[in-house]
Amino acid sequence: MSKPSSRPGREEIKTQRKERKRIERELRKRQEIEGLTPPKQVCISNGKSEYRTVEEEREARTDAAINQARILQSRLPVILKRLAKIADPRNPRKIKHKLTVLMVYGILTFVYQMASRREANSEMTRPMFVENLMLLFPGLESIPHHDTLMRLLCRIDVNQIESANLDLVKNLIRKKKFKRYLVDQYYPVAIDGTQKLVRDTLWSEECLERKVKEGEGTAKQYYVYVLEANLVFSNGMNIPLMSEFLSYTDGDISRNKQDCELEAFKRLAKRLKAEFPCLRIMVLADGLYPNGPVMNDICRKYGWQFMIVLQDKSLPSVWEEYDGLKGLQPDNKLKMNWGNRRQQFQWVNNIYYYYGPNGRKKLTLHLVTCEESWEELDKHSNEVITKTSRHAWISSEPLDKGNIHKRCNLGARHRWGIESSILVEKRQGYQYEHCFSYDWHVMKGYHYLMRLGHALNVLAQYAECLGGFIKNMGVRGFIHFIKGTLSAPWFSDPQRVKDRIAVPFQLRLI
Repeated sequence: MSKPSSRPGREEIKTQRKERKRIERELRKRQEIEGLTPPKQVCISNGKSEYRTVEEEREARTDAAINQARILQSRLPVILKRLAKIADPRNPRKIKHKLTVLMVYGILTFVYQMASRREANSEMTRPMFVENLMLLFPGLESIPHHDTLMRLLCRIDVNQIESANLDLVKNLIRKKKFKRYLVDQYYPVAIDGTQKLVRDTLWSEECLERKVKEGEGTAKQYYVYVLEANLVFSNGMNIPLMSEFLSYTDGDISRNKQDCELEAFKRLAKRLKAEFPCLRIMVLADGLYPNGPVMNDICRKYGWQFMIVLQDKSLPSVWEEYDGLKGLQPDNKLKMNWGNRRQQFQWVNNIYYYYGPNGRKKLTLHLVTCEESWEELDKHSNEVITKTSRHAWISSEPLDKGNIHKRCNLGARHRWGIESSILVEKRQGYQYEHCFSYDWHVMKGYHYLMRLGHALNVLAQYAECLGGFIKNMGVRGFIHFIKGTLSAPWFSDPQRVKDRIAVPFQLRLI
């Protein structure tokens, strides 16, 4: 006789599910009474299409495509002004497509999230797609073959493409589009490095290399690593800003020492300061960056503030000072609720950190720790469990009860925004890990085009006129919706589309 199963039956599972929902409702009510705000679970609609007739869908598709095109059109003059300065190395007598047309085509490739050059050639050159694209972007005289763009990128200064992205950000800053999202009137800039692609063969001398286990021995891998900088705001908006490629040739070849992330940060910081000499910047960085040269020789020298993660085993002398002084400063504590979390901050100001040869250099730091607790249902049972976490940051500015929330919760905690942005570029349509060309120079050009296309899509995502579409469809669903619109004859009145595109437009962010 077989043993009875230890797994719960169908009715028992239904009962457990109902009980779990009841406990969740009670937990939310208790949290609301205590002044805690449970996190909202944002997801796209699970219902059937809201459009009841073809005309309703046609109107919605037309409205969405026109509004997205108007957002892009409003930003393109700034971008094209910089791109037009790129010297065109081609023979003027043989040019069929202007340089700016090729650049716009490259940007739109990533705005519409084409997975490869082949897909762009296949999808974006279909007669219906071309007709609709020229209707929305009158400056596009024709759609080129992607190999034409690739050959152009081989011969031009691709760094000018990133400069166009920087000009776009400068224009938005000048027009105070981000004023509501600043942290203590500073622009939060998150820095993080990530691997772009890896291969088993050396396809360019700039590739970094490493040894990995393979069977009983080892093998070499060659990879591309990029240090990224993004504007990260507390409302979730992340604007791609600048990229710094690590290169084997930038290392100390005589000592067989490769380029590293900290050396790349020095180059990126120098470029960032040159592009934004007067911008009030707050650097948000992870546990790799708490060291004297970064905090003092770069950030303090450039007049930047910073909030940097401090790990438990980093800067032991600073931790020792913190542990010794925190008991003597009982007023440097703050309890507060943030979302569904109970937070307890404790900080110590004016900690001296010595570094350099024989500790001759001195730096004044301010350290804050945050102990958090929150309640949630256990995944394997219907019990309410209490979870805890601990965070620590080094601040460039003295901390007090008036600025601790802004600097920690609205600033430092949103450093994860750049990690989310990179994840989106890798896994959600931008093909970050696809090189598009095995020419190092061209690969960088496509990378800058991708980042520029992503920046434009972020502005569309947070634009007031597209808020309803994004809420119902999600970002990827909206882009798929637009691609479907351009691929079919949804525009019944081309003249109406032209008239609406020609109306002056002002970008308003949510």
